Amino acid sequence: MLDLHGYWPLLVDGAWLTLKVALASVVLGLVFGLLGATAKLSRSIILRGIATGYTAVVRGLPELLLLLIIFYGGTLLVQDVWSGLGGESYIDIPPFVAGTFTLAFVFGAYATEVFRGAIMAVPKGQVEAAYAVGMGRFQVFRRVLLPQVWRFALPGLGNLWLVLLKDTSLISVVNLNELMYNSRAAAGKTHEPFTFFFIAGLIYLAFTIVSMMVLQYSERRARRGVRAM
Repeated sequence: MLDLHGYWPLLVDGAWLTLKVALASVVLGLVFGLLGATAKLSRSIILRGIATGYTAVVRGLPELLLLLIIFYGGTLLVQDVWSGLGGESYIDIPPFVAGTFTLAFVFGAYATEVFRGAIMAVPKGQVEAAYAVGMGRFQVFRRVLLPQVWRFALPGLGNLWLVLLKDTSLISVVNLNELMYNSRAAAGKTHEPFTFFFIAGLIYLAFTIVSMMVLQYSERRARRGVRAM
């Protein structure tokens, strides 16, 4: 068994925080993605323009740059707004919030295209039939669109989740004690970088394998009752 010089609990804490950031980011990112896809398919040219600009900017900038802009620029913006309202205390954006929001923002941009394609894949005749029998927009979305959109979008969203899981390592630059940050700290203290980075890699790989198993099961569940082509 590897001698980790007592740093194993530190790696476990970092791994747990990594999972929390990833899960929080994917939940918020799905909201961004649904809103973005709805805007892109909207009849409003303004909403389509905003959604197009959102996806273009996020897909054109590195995630690390976005993280630094949100972390440092967001802090200044919040402070300026707070000062404008008469506040005198200093407001700081916690690294967890900055990291989660950045990853969700990026995830949402890519999820926008996944959801847009999934919505367009639903036969229009089914939507028209639902309206013909008297369903409202929300009922059509909940009973007709959402079940099928989820089935069409799940493979793409699964790939985005796996990318997001690895991108959590980027938030170590804002001093959040996630897996990569704690691994680097342990490596610096013990002067055994290969050992701790190798173990961190195994932990990320374990997360990926479990995620793939869950995604495969979810895809099978989503395809129940659908005839294979």
